[in-house]
Amino acid sequence: MTAEPWVSVDQMAAHLGVTRDSIYRWIDRKALPAHRVGRLWKFKVSEVDAWVRAGGADEHKDQD
Repeated sequence: MTAEPWVSVDQMAAHLGVTRDSIYRWIDRKALPAHRVGRLWKFKVSEVDAWVRAGGADEHKDQD
């Protein structure tokens, strides 16, 4: 079994079809599942896809 690779902010933004700014905003305000590796944020696509399916990116659920 091959381990799921980690992806970058740019790769995750492309996967979701959003901007890098949206990714950073969602990490800060909406608990987007992300892992800090030094200065970089890394993601598992399966974790982010589950978060999206659960409504994590819903604009009506701001957690400010």
